[in-house]
Amino acid sequence: MGGNPYREGLDKTAANHVALSPLTFLERAARVFPARLAIVHGTRHITWGETYVRCRRLASALERHGIGRGDTVATMLPNIPAQFEVHFGVPMAGAVLNTLNTRLDAESIAFMLHHGEARILIADPEYAPVIRQVLALMEDKAPQVIDVLDPSVPAEGMLGFTEYETFLQTGDPDYPWQLPPDEWDAISLNYTSGTTGNPKGVVYHHRGAYLNAVANILSWGMPQHAVYLWTLPMFHCNGWCFPWTLAAISGVNVCLRRVEAKAIFELIRQHHVTHFCGAPIVHGMLANAAHLAPEGLGHPVSALVAGAAPPAAIIESMEQMGVSITHVYGLTETYGPAAVCFKQTEWDALPLGEKARLNGRQGVANLMQEAMQAGDPETLAPVPADGETLGEILFRGNIVMKGYLKNPEATQAAFAGGWFHSGDLAVVEPDGYVKIRDRSKDIIISGGENISSLEVEEVLYRHPDVLVAAIVAKPDETWGEVPCAFIELKEGAQATAESILAHCRERLARFKVPRHVVFGPIPKTATGKIQKFALRQQLKSHQAFH
Repeated sequence: MGGNPYREGLDKTAANHVALSPLTFLERAARVFPARLAIVHGTRHITWGETYVRCRRLASALERHGIGRGDTVATMLPNIPAQFEVHFGVPMAGAVLNTLNTRLDAESIAFMLHHGEARILIADPEYAPVIRQVLALMEDKAPQVIDVLDPSVPAEGMLGFTEYETFLQTGDPDYPWQLPPDEWDAISLNYTSGTTGNPKGVVYHHRGAYLNAVANILSWGMPQHAVYLWTLPMFHCNGWCFPWTLAAISGVNVCLRRVEAKAIFELIRQHHVTHFCGAPIVHGMLANAAHLAPEGLGHPVSALVAGAAPPAAIIESMEQMGVSITHVYGLTETYGPAAVCFKQTEWDALPLGEKARLNGRQGVANLMQEAMQAGDPETLAPVPADGETLGEILFRGNIVMKGYLKNPEATQAAFAGGWFHSGDLAVVEPDGYVKIRDRSKDIIISGGENISSLEVEEVLYRHPDVLVAAIVAKPDETWGEVPCAFIELKEGAQATAESILAHCRERLARFKVPRHVVFGPIPKTATGKIQKFALRQQLKSHQAFH
């Protein structure tokens, strides 16, 4: 018997195998549609041809500054053109992009920059106060800073050694960038809130970024040249891979520095925006500001929402304005949305409440994610599709991170049994769609931001009057959920809710500060473990506030 004839002489060559990388999307957009609009920011209009040149200049300038393969370049930027450009220019230089959450406190940012070994920080003057604190904390280990001067924001002195536009001019517009030698090479680094200690650095590869960028198009039915409004922060999971998606469809990026209802409505009408994404709070804000758009938006708009599903009233209000909402689900570790609640035609005839319930589920794996199931956390056996049996949501496929940077133990635990363990507990309904029931990780998702209950508890325990502290999520109409602090005071202590909150404000980013403080005995097991489920029940029945 001979060997396998389908292997002999049929090898990978430069002719038949190319590393998958979303960088090719930009090259194609510039080659095929060089004059088409790529980015709008106020009065600035940048074409795809110009964007490609700017990104090549950035890559070249970074290389000339000593940045190369495996180096980290961080950004502290809002949704402006530079934040889009770094998604291409940084990896074109072989480096890894770390988009920082602009809402974080100085200590958290300093940890991330140090842990990720960022050599350059590209920053906006709006964040100068916190960046100065970061640089002071890091001292000689701080990255070099490049300032991005936006005409809409006054700059009070330079933070860094040069300005972004000046830096670009030091680069070659014809820079001969190359694809990564291996599509498994890192393209970006994103930090996620964990339940133990410091944030974990989630590493994405070129292959996964390419595939999820395409999955966004297929899962959402995005047409060529769609007009996309940046209501979702580009720092969040690389904007759910949408910078690369917009290059793939040669679409239009409408930049939005601040998420404000009036500005959103105006930009949607002015630029005929067709698509946008956001946390439930964004959709709630728009629904509550419907009076600003009494005649609707003038054309149909598609929106993605992640996190907790918006209430039926918000969905109804958005539909009246002409916005069709699709629910997606994912984690930082899955490049953003790895699952989609695909709409079934027959749902259209159902009452709004039932339609909202069906659309509010986490759904099924998107086309580019190999598998998603709710399984027994120990045996990994899939739970029955009965809508009752709880299992942990597990993912497997190309749209799963490489792992956690410098944390092999956490990586191994996350991938135990050949699945990525989300930590979210869910049921599978009879139609095969997954619905989250609880979170095993005690992460609170407030307005699209992840809050580690442990991090807030650690701060509470530093208050001199606190004996026992527990943080749980309290449902909130505006934010989806907010942190609620349960406190047992030391004997004789007289701390007030305001003193507790003032203590937190000094040590935490504003969105992490508890919205409510409840004093009293905290239920515990015989071994002293806090029974958070009992606290959640207390919140549900509103006993804590009676």
